[in-house]
Amino acid sequence: MPSTDRRTRARELAMQALCQMDIQGDAALDMLGIFFAENTDDPQVRELADKWSKDAWKVVKDCDSLITVAAVKWELSRLNQVDRSILRLGAYQLKYCPDIPAKVVINEAIELAKKFSAESSPGFVNGVLDAIYRKLRTDSDNQCEK
Repeated sequence: MPSTDRRTRARELAMQALCQMDIQGDAALDMLGIFFAENTDDPQVRELADKWSKDAWKVVKDCDSLITVAAVKWELSRLNQVDRSILRLGAYQLKYCPDIPAKVVINEAIELAKKFSAESSPGFVNGVLDAIYRKLRTDSDNQCEK
């Protein structure tokens, strides 16, 4: 299991990869290995970043739906690319990575926003991902009751 620092670095690279895919679409997938190799020597970081970015991209429409519902009064297309990519990665990890605690996903996303985005972004990212988490938890609770 990679250390916290490795996971943080992998999240940064995955978010940046999602930004590239947001611009270039699937064409960017072929370049991810080169991008990761140029940005880290750590094979565990590359492997995790590659998995998270590719897996998040596979379900990007699902993640976008979660974000759209949670980001009340905000159109996904009007969000800046960095915030959109942070939210996509966060939504993906909240829904598809049960091994990562929700609190960690949200805190790491806030840190990405602080490092890479605008001053108002950390609070926005926190609010949207918290809303997604609550919705997923409610949906899961409802599934269990059926």
